[in-house]
Amino acid sequence: MELSQESQEIRSAVFLVRADPIICGHSTEARNLAEAAIAMGLEEVHIVSYPLEILENSGLPLKPIETVSVYSDGIVVDRPEPLGDYKVLDGRLTLGIGGHIVDLLHGLPGRTLLMDLYLVPHGMMVMEAVRSFRMSGLGASVFTVGEAVGSDITNVVNNALREGRLGAAQMVLSNFLEHDHPVAVSRYTKELIVDAGRRVDAALGTRFTGQLESRVGISYPAIDTRDYLALEAQPEEVDAVLASRGLERDGYVMFLSRIAPAKGVDDLIEAWRGCTLRGSKKLIICGNGPAKEQIRELAAELGDVEVLDDVSDSEKGALMNGCFAWCLPSKPRPEFIETFGIAVAEKMLAGGLGPVITTRTGGIPEASGGHCLEHEAGDVEGLRACLDRAGAMAETERRALATEARTFAMRFDRMAILSKLIERASETVQAA
Repeated sequence: MELSQESQEIRSAVFLVRADPIICGHSTEARNLAEAAIAMGLEEVHIVSYPLEILENSGLPLKPIETVSVYSDGIVVDRPEPLGDYKVLDGRLTLGIGGHIVDLLHGLPGRTLLMDLYLVPHGMMVMEAVRSFRMSGLGASVFTVGEAVGSDITNVVNNALREGRLGAAQMVLSNFLEHDHPVAVSRYTKELIVDAGRRVDAALGTRFTGQLESRVGISYPAIDTRDYLALEAQPEEVDAVLASRGLERDGYVMFLSRIAPAKGVDDLIEAWRGCTLRGSKKLIICGNGPAKEQIRELAAELGDVEVLDDVSDSEKGALMNGCFAWCLPSKPRPEFIETFGIAVAEKMLAGGLGPVITTRTGGIPEASGGHCLEHEAGDVEGLRACLDRAGAMAETERRALATEARTFAMRFDRMAILSKLIERASETVQAA
């Protein structure tokens, strides 16, 4: 069926993700893509996520709901309820969300950009919804984007391969390739995906490797650069946020991410014990996650370390702007490898004089561009040396590094990222 010119134009967008209040960079990315879609003038924009009760019982780290910033007018956050009774077991959520996407596609104007972040289970929900149109005799005017994030490969596919459950790995990879535009959040993530395809091919005789190498694009996480850049012109507002937390500009070192073993928070506290900044600065650990109580206990032993698990969206940038140094000592673990490092780029955009201190784990170098102080992952002495190095830097050196970092991070602007996806959708219409 030939599409009219009007229906070929992207006029609506749907993003499927584990959205706010999840503490997760890719949930924030979905918000940023939705906000960019509204700013670009799309007529309808939806974020499809899970009922709050499901999220609260999931074990995932959550922000307090009252700290989540209000979405712009025009963005609809849909939380479809599970469908079916107790006999359907875990399929109730899949059916409820997939069916809701079908309902949306029946009524959205023009061509729809339909994007899922996390292939498991979102990619399967999206492609099943699109497949239902094809089987029904109707046509859905839709362009699908499947974004593979770290946990899709480092968790789901690698565990399937490790456990010999090759069929599950094959299902994830084939679902990924079903999308009109499969993308990875970094070159490092693409390398992991291609390697997974190679291993499945070797075991099963499949032919994923070549398809993954040729078809998978890179789409870096979308960040709201505007609000971060505005902080430099709002010193009084930043100072007010700091004062509300009992902090002073340049008076603290900061960690902000999920509090989990792979994030290296334990290494940071150990490095803090003997660094030269102790006595003149304090350390704040911002976030939530499975290791929070363990980190609280370690913090209590030192006395000058504070754990903040209620930092709001509106505070985050100000805290990053005002810190003396910002640390993400991420390290590879079997359950997680940092495949980009969204918070690294956010801190670089937030400005201030505090340098980023991090590692070269996974995709972090693609987020930092090397405009930071680096140490080997898991090397506590190296991390301590970076903290000491930050303390010895002259203001001119700190300012120059911060300026370079901010300039580099501008490439992750949410408008630019979404524009490239929409351009790709237009190219497929022209090619057809």
